[in-house]
Amino acid sequence: MKCILPPIVAVVGLSDSGKTTLMVDLIPEMRRHGLRVGTIKHHPHDLDVELPGKDTWKHRRAGADGTVLSTPSTIAVIRSAGRDHSPAELAGLLADMDIVLAEGYKNAEVPKVEVHRADLGRPPLCLDDPFLLALVTEADVPLSPVPRFHPRDASGLARFLLRRLGLRP
Repeated sequence: MKCILPPIVAVVGLSDSGKTTLMVDLIPEMRRHGLRVGTIKHHPHDLDVELPGKDTWKHRRAGADGTVLSTPSTIAVIRSAGRDHSPAELAGLLADMDIVLAEGYKNAEVPKVEVHRADLGRPPLCLDDPFLLALVTEADVPLSPVPRFHPRDASGLARFLLRRLGLRP
């Protein structure tokens, strides 16, 4: 049986452009529309989420390639990766969500919303990307091929994404 993945939207932009702020504003807007929202945060460097001395840390040090930590309120999956995974590969972990917002992944072939800050001194990264759906910026970006949203208009962006992705509350 094939797993049907939820739609994925990557929120991309330069470092310090406001990606996390947009994500934190967009998640409750999507939830207000009745959607279950999953998120993926791409981190380009290695990260150790295990606490030394704890049981899951001991399991991994003993050679486990994957560990699941389960509590009454949380499930955490820790796996050896061997390579960077795409949002589509990771979305299977969130298959019961209605939408997955992925922070980062500017080179992935998934629909994207770019967050742009003119004061960072660089033009938008993805204007030529066929996967770009929208641009979030205060700047006037001439010849933008996609709709532009103000950084404080997460509500408008959420409604746009619902329509564009064909999601129904």
